[in-house]
Amino acid sequence: MSNLYNLTAFSMCAHNGTHIDAPFHFIKDGKTVDSIGLDTFIGMAYVAEYHGIVSGTAAAEILEKAKKQSPEAAKRILIKGDAEVSSEAAKVFAESGILLLGNAPQTVGPEAAPMEVHLILLGAGIVLLEGIRLAEVLEGIYFLNAAPLNLSGADGSPCRAILIASER
Repeated sequence: MSNLYNLTAFSMCAHNGTHIDAPFHFIKDGKTVDSIGLDTFIGMAYVAEYHGIVSGTAAAEILEKAKKQSPEAAKRILIKGDAEVSSEAAKVFAESGILLLGNAPQTVGPEAAPMEVHLILLGAGIVLLEGIRLAEVLEGIYFLNAAPLNLSGADGSPCRAILIASER
């Protein structure tokens, strides 16, 4: 300890709190945090409210609604509510070409068995934003900044996700 300054040290998992999952989290040769362009994490996003298990049909409806409002925002989908993405929904999102899928729970798929959903989404190169706090956010279009820490070779990273409302 010095009389000149304070210095805090801490240790944590890269997947604590609001965080991103890079493809390397489940894909052996997948991209790591530091190899993903910031345009994936920063840009227009669509917040959709959903509770329960997101089916393939529900995923398609979310994407269609987002595309009608803003094709650019439809590249980054954030699901508000206690939602769990099913493998069918993951396939719909994977085929859509989105850059990022976010959700409020700490994992995007079933908590007891998240691997299949992660493999589908991360295998398609979709970055996951998990644990984002959306309780006070209304459905709609926002500017998202969820830039992760630039952790070399990491499979995930904490981030401070910020949404800025677009003009309504």
